[in-house]
Amino acid sequence: MMRIAALMLAGAAVLGALNAAADVQAGKATYAVCATCHGQQGEGNVALNAPRLAGQEDWYLSRQLTAYRAGRRGTAQGDIYGMQMRPMAMTVVGAEAEANLIEYIGKLPALPAPVTIEGDAAAGQQKYAICVACHGARGEGVQALGGPRLAGQDDWYLVRQLQNYKNGLRAYSKSDAFGQQMKPMAMTLNDDKAINDVVAYINTLR
Repeated sequence: MMRIAALMLAGAAVLGALNAAADVQAGKATYAVCATCHGQQGEGNVALNAPRLAGQEDWYLSRQLTAYRAGRRGTAQGDIYGMQMRPMAMTVVGAEAEANLIEYIGKLPALPAPVTIEGDAAAGQQKYAICVACHGARGEGVQALGGPRLAGQDDWYLVRQLQNYKNGLRAYSKSDAFGQQMKPMAMTLNDDKAINDVVAYINTLR
């Protein structure tokens, strides 16, 4: 619990910079590096394994950039996609630069990602019951509990992250308090069908 509180306080520094007039044009310039993989409109790109950024909460974007820089993401053996992202996160130096970037991403059109995953949404709704407390009944995210927005995110990315929690490519670091919180939840999904089902249900929360 103390680790979670410390991480939330660290994120508050960036969010404080966001609340002070962030420089959107400076953020746009920084985003040019991100656009190569994540798309000009933050729409994501499955071919480059880059998830949608548009529509995600600013506090969560900040937390993930911090996690990559600190080695809580992108350093697990076998995490090819995380290793691709980590050096990109390292180019965003300082709270002001990060706040500018996140402010710019927040201006991008937050249209829901296309549906690509098939599953039993009715069965997934039952499984999603354990997700509600942290991610919200509509997948809107719950900042107080560290649960990011799920609704509208790339479904293929959600599937991959649930698999990554299960196979140890995420939440491998003891300092990743939020990941440690999420991993046992992912473990309740016994197989790929269960994962696809819950993601199919999340696809209905748009």
